[in-house]
Amino acid sequence: MASGGYGDASQKIDYVFKVVLIGDSAVGKSQILSRFARNEFSLDSKATIGVEFQTRTLVIQHKSVKAQIWDTAGQERYRAVTSAYYRGAVGAMLVYDITKRTTFDHIPRWLDELRAHADKNIVIILIGNKTDLGDQRAVPTEDAKEFAQKEGLFFLETSALEATNVEEAFLTVLTEIFNIVNRKNLAAGEDQANGNPASLAGKKILVPGPAQVIPEKNRMCCRSS
Repeated sequence: MASGGYGDASQKIDYVFKVVLIGDSAVGKSQILSRFARNEFSLDSKATIGVEFQTRTLVIQHKSVKAQIWDTAGQERYRAVTSAYYRGAVGAMLVYDITKRTTFDHIPRWLDELRAHADKNIVIILIGNKTDLGDQRAVPTEDAKEFAQKEGLFFLETSALEATNVEEAFLTVLTEIFNIVNRKNLAAGEDQANGNPASLAGKKILVPGPAQVIPEKNRMCCRSS
């Protein structure tokens, strides 16, 4: 069970999860972040320069989780920030624009880059944004669903403008990360009880460890608006 407010400076934080937003320029990454972090949408949003991040604190299964969401420019000239951008990320959102086929066609390249620089256990969701422009759709939902299934990704279609599925997309990723670290803490506790050191006990920032497998039934979460 997850619930999310918009932050309390005095709140005790149990976990900090770094999530990165990646995809071509102008697919709506910054708008998705703004909708999630501040519940805002700007019609005159400008292209991101370099890297920005925002945070939001949520409660997941009675634990306080700070989501640290990083947004990067999609333009090629900013690729130099790549390795630092991905470092420590435990979740990723691959975003394309459902009205621009090329942004979806570039997703495999973004996924390859992500897998080359990020931890192999990172939780990834594919996001088809701008469902409010459904009459201009150039990427069928089934194409994206098939790709997500093949690659073992979660999948949702969103509209940052209409606030459709944005919250659900972040909660899908954050809850999966939380469940993974929870299982590790449980295993670490058992190891400690058996006299072995608990590598994750007491750590607030999740460092991915042994490979996690997303069950087939959970690999996709698809809604069209």
